[in-house]
Amino acid sequence: MKFFIDNWFLILAACVSGGMLLWPLVQRGSGGGKLTTTEAVMLINREKAVLIDVSEPAEFAAGHAAGAKNVPLGKLEASGELPKNKALPLVVLCPSGARASRGVAILRKLGYENSRALAGGSAAWREANLPVEKSAA
Repeated sequence: MKFFIDNWFLILAACVSGGMLLWPLVQRGSGGGKLTTTEAVMLINREKAVLIDVSEPAEFAAGHAAGAKNVPLGKLEASGELPKNKALPLVVLCPSGARASRGVAILRKLGYENSRALAGGSAAWREANLPVEKSAA
């Protein structure tokens, strides 16, 4: 017991550093983290993930990830554009990534448990030099 009392600071430092090492594993296991562009492309190629862009139609028309379906955030719950197979992975994006996180929360309520937001949104997609399309407005 004397050892613990004399070395409480070292024990605390070991516990904190161990927790910091385990945190990314805990977060990734719960599906709470955002996808990088590399992870998103791997999901699309390996597991046939579907890109869902929750931008407004004007933002979507100005430029979006190639192959993405536009389902505005406000119409997400009533949309018929979502895949019927709820087991398919969904990659949700918007221009900055902020609305995508809210979109993921809505999709999970609808039963799409395998949906994740793209970190950085469309801006990160463009920055990674991934294909972008423009729609006729």
